Order: sequence, then structure tokens, then C-alpha cells
Amino acid sequence: MSKPHRILVIEDEVAIRRLLRAVLAPQGWTLVEAATAQEGLVQARLPGVDLILLDLGLPDGDGLDLVGKLKAERPTPIIILSSRDQEEDKVAALDLGADDYVTKPFGTAELMARIRAALRHAVQQQGGRSVVTAGGLAIDLINRQVTRGEEKLHLSPTEFDLLRFLAAHAGKILTHRQILKEVWGAAKEDEVQYLRVYIRMLRQKIESDPNAPGIIQTEPGIGYRLVISDESL
Repeated sequence: MSKPHRILVIEDEVAIRRLLRAVLAPQGWTLVEAATAQEGLVQARLPGVDLILLDLGLPDGDGLDLVGKLKAERPTPIIILSSRDQEEDKVAALDLGADDYVTKPFGTAELMARIRAALRHAVQQQGGRSVVTAGGLAIDLINRQVTRGEEKLHLSPTEFDLLRFLAAHAGKILTHRQILKEVWGAAKEDEVQYLRVYIRMLRQKIESDPNAPGIIQTEPGIGYRLVISDESL
């Protein structure tokens, strides 16, 4: 039997911690709680933390600073829980390395789905998964092939590089800047319209309905997320 996931909650609001305890404990997951940035940093450095739920408005510091510190030390997935709903705050957190951003108040079903996606992505990264399945597609990251059943889809080298980056981080929101820098280099990292053109071309080739995409999900004003087929954990 696999060990239960250990989730660190860095949140100063008692009511939110109580809610998270009620939602996550029945999953069999172990919760560790911290009410300040300093306490959270200490707990995050202990072995065995699988995921961090982090509030940005902490009494002794900005959670954004904590994201940078934590990601510089280890790749533990971080999901932001915050009442800040401005796009610039979301982009800043994601560019610093946060894996997802959930705005308060949040639905428990949505939060559970985001947690599962982040944990799944972490497992894939550790295991070096070479084939990602999404919406009936098999994306072979090593052999640079995309198939739907027996049909091999023909993508340009750049289209595949774009899809590969999204698939390698399946379930995680990637900002426009992150994608542009990775696929096209730093010189293009502000060319958001350029990225949108390629996303549109890619969707024409891989989506069953490009006008209602189910594989590459748009995060308005922020970036994109590739949604994988297997929702189990």
C-alpha cells in the first residue's frame, strides 16, 4: 500500500485551515499546518512533504517571496490559495514556479481536482514518463510522435515543441512568458500574439472541436494548461 500524501497548508486563516482539514483528511492524506511564512518555510524543509497549499497574504511576509525560496530549494508542487484575483498576481506566482492558482472562495471539487493534477504531474516528472495521453491522443515525448488511435498526426517541429512542453507539464498552468521562452527563446517571451497563433494552429490539428478545445485549456490572461486523460491518482 502506498503511503498517504503529506500536504503542507501555509495559511493564517483558521477557518480556511479547518475547511481544508475537513475536505482533505477524508482522502487519507496527512495535513501539516503553518500559520506564518517562517513556520511554513521550516515545515517545507522537512522531508516527506508532497504538496504545499500556500496563502499569499501571510502575517509575516508575502507568499510570493516564499514561492521563490521554496522552488529554489526543491521541486515540491505549490498551489496558491489567495483572495487576490488580479491577473498580475497570478502570473507573478506562476512565473516564480507555483504549479497552480486557486482564488478564494473556492469550490472543494475544483480544489481537489487541482491537487490531484499537481500531484500527478510531480509523479510524472519523477518517473520521466515518456508518453502522455490527452483527449484520445498519445504524445510520445521521446520519439516526437503524436497519434490518435492508429492515425499519426503530422505536426511541424515548432508545433511539436509547443505541445511537448505543455505535455511535459500536463495539468500545470504555464504562463505565456514561460512557454514563449522555452519554445522560442528569450527574444520572443513577450510575443503573446505569436503564441496564440501557434496554439490556434495546434488546436486545428489535435482537438476534436478546435472551437471548444478539451486538450489545451486557456487560462485567460495567464497562459495555457494541457489536460490529461487519466484523472485517477
